[in-house]
Parts: sequence; structure tokens; C-alpha cells
Amino acid sequence: MVAAQLTAFYLVRDLDWKWVVFWAYVFGSCISHSMTLAIHEISHNSAFGNGRAMWNRWFGIFANLPLGLPYSISFKRYHMDHHRYLGGDGIDVDIPTNFEGWFFCTRFRKFIWIVLQPFFYAIRPLCINPKPITRLEIINLLAQLSFDIVIYYLWGAKSIFYMLAGSLLGLGLHPISGHFIAEHYMFLKGHETYSYYGPLNLLTFNVGYHNEHHDFPNIPGKSLPLVKKIAAEYYDNLPQYNSWIKVLYDFVMDDTISPYSRMKRQLKGEVKQD
Repeated sequence: MVAAQLTAFYLVRDLDWKWVVFWAYVFGSCISHSMTLAIHEISHNSAFGNGRAMWNRWFGIFANLPLGLPYSISFKRYHMDHHRYLGGDGIDVDIPTNFEGWFFCTRFRKFIWIVLQPFFYAIRPLCINPKPITRLEIINLLAQLSFDIVIYYLWGAKSIFYMLAGSLLGLGLHPISGHFIAEHYMFLKGHETYSYYGPLNLLTFNVGYHNEHHDFPNIPGKSLPLVKKIAAEYYDNLPQYNSWIKVLYDFVMDDTISPYSRMKRQLKGEVKQD
């Protein structure tokens, strides 16, 4: 996918702007969102195993390059908290802020919230659970800035625009982005995690197998269908989705669902964060 995006950066360099925007949404957005889920896999050390944790960090920085914005190292730190303390108030930054729940409560505003999801995922950690910057995050930033400068020097502004627009569009109003809402929003009371078994799993490292993933976070995405097959009696009868597009539609149109439709927990005892 990194090679595919490098090829695309080269090919869009002389296109009309309308075609740059078109290809950024139709092609670049799919690759970019898929790359974020590759980074998700790498954050669980699925590339080189737990015995070579630093190899995974460097590979994550490499996988980050076509996205245009530094993401990999910070994501890993916060994502481990999401698994350890799912729904933990002030810890799990996957939980929308009180402002998001209060303001984005109408159909139109929920639609805008979906469009702006990349923005809220970027600023939410700074509001809910800010952490000191680490050396690896600085390296991630410098590597990304260097890559972006090289792309601009070689192929110009259109390639940079394609890269950044693809990332923002792919994480906003896009069919694959349905997984953000499908995973943990409580469309049914008593069920806070849902799996999706549709065809977009082929592009997303099986992130749709989300109950399976939370039960066994160290099993790579490619093996999660086997988990479901082995333990079918535990998963087959749980509420599940077959369309992320329908999830997005239902989220906007169902007046009982909003960013508040998440399980939030008050944590007790010692909390250990990355």
C-alpha cells in the first residue's frame, strides 16, 4: 500500500485539480484508511511479534508515511489504554467529549460530526488525557515532515494535497469510517461492542471482527475469522453488522443515538498507562 500511494503521488502531480480531488476520495481515501488499520495491527505488535516490539514501532513509522500526518506512535500509546480500560472516563479517548455529545445531537449535526471525525480524533486526546511527548513521537514527527518535504520537492503541491485530502476524507464521510461507530456505539442496550462481517474486512485487516479482537487482542486480524469459527457458539448469536454504510445512516437518522451512546466507566484502583 505504501508503494501504491507513492505511485499515486507521482501520477496525480500533473492532473487537473478536480481529478486530484476525485482520485483522493475514490482511491487515496481507501488506501489511507486501510493504512491506519495496518498501523492498528502494528500497534498490537502483529508485524514482528511481541519479542521485537521496537521493530513494530519503526515499521509503524514507515507505514505512517503515506498518511501525511504523524500518527503511529501516539496511536499506539492511546490504543493500549482503550483495550485495558474500555470506556474508562478520562482514560479511553475513543469516548467522545461532553461537548460532542451535547452539541452533535440533531441529524444535521451528527452528519457534520461524521465528516469531522478526523479532527475530533486528533484533538480529543489533548482534551481528555494529554500525555508527555516521547522520543519516539518526535522521531515519528521528524520522519513524517521529512517525507512530506521530499514529496513536495519531487512532485509538488498536488501530490501533497492528494495525500492529506485522502487521509482526511478516508477518515470522515466514507464507507470504511462506519467502523468507528459500529465498534462500540450502543444501538442496543446492554451491548457495547459489535462485530461486522461484511466485505470491507478485506480492506481493513478484519477490524470488523471487533468482539473477537477485544477478547483476543494479541491475535492478528488475519486469524480473527478462525477465532469466530472455533468459538462460533460465543459469537454467532451476538448483535452484528453486515454494512458500515447502514451504520452511518442509522446513526444519523436514529434520534435515540448520538455521540453520548457509549458506555462510560468510572475507574477504580491503580491505572497504568503507556
